[in-house]
Amino acid sequence: MHVRVSAPIAGDSLPVILFSHGNGQSLHTYGPLVEYWAAHGFVVIQPTHLDSRMLGLAPDDPRRPNFWRFREQDLAAILDRLDHIEGEASMIRGRLDRSRIAVAGHSWGGQTASTLLGATHPDPESGSVINRTDNRVKAGVLLAVLGSGNDLTEHAARTFPFLYPDFSTMTAPSLIVAGDQDQGGLTMRGPDWWRDAYDLSPSPKALFTVFGGEHALGGIPGYEARETTDERPQRVAAIQRLSTAFLRSALYPCNPTFSETVAKLAADTAPEGSVETK
Repeated sequence: MHVRVSAPIAGDSLPVILFSHGNGQSLHTYGPLVEYWAAHGFVVIQPTHLDSRMLGLAPDDPRRPNFWRFREQDLAAILDRLDHIEGEASMIRGRLDRSRIAVAGHSWGGQTASTLLGATHPDPESGSVINRTDNRVKAGVLLAVLGSGNDLTEHAARTFPFLYPDFSTMTAPSLIVAGDQDQGGLTMRGPDWWRDAYDLSPSPKALFTVFGGEHALGGIPGYEARETTDERPQRVAAIQRLSTAFLRSALYPCNPTFSETVAKLAADTAPEGSVETK
């Protein structure tokens, strides 16, 4: 597994974000988020999961039915091997704060990240419950994270048989970001499906509903991502600011940055979205 490490030039005791990419993406994507977080004091570690188009696995590759399992194992392996990663990446050696680790992800990556925050789901082979809750992870940001399996289309239910999340056990502080125009192709319900991780999980949680946001949320997958159908730099900037503020306050409980950022958003005459908290 290859990983990419992005970090501030200066600073010590830096908090860490593990980022899981969306279906078919890779460690080279999500620059608008990753570079912003690194510029604001976070070390971001990005793996390339096996479903990446960059790897070009054959359609009949026997590992395909277990992509979901490899994704979750990838994040756990990064946590288990932080010493190795730190030793190989000289620019972060001795600079990590292991007590302040967060996960983030977009789309399928959001589902992957949610498992470390406490969300569970069935193993489609055995029916047993997969629980990968990791107490080393203190907070998360889930962007366009997939919702309840009860509302999947027939095709989605057949293609993603693991996709029946139970968010009731996702207790870690998390920010869910959902576009109010995200129709997707996985659900029969419409854009409100993408807020399930907020509605069906216990507090503390925050939900940022992005006005006019479709699945790429204005362009977070990359600066030149052709799948961005709702390109809007202001939308991306709002997600950058709010996610950074949320993580700062979640990882440093006395830090008021998130509440201050939410107040500024509410006072904006033309806000990019609205925030709910519980």
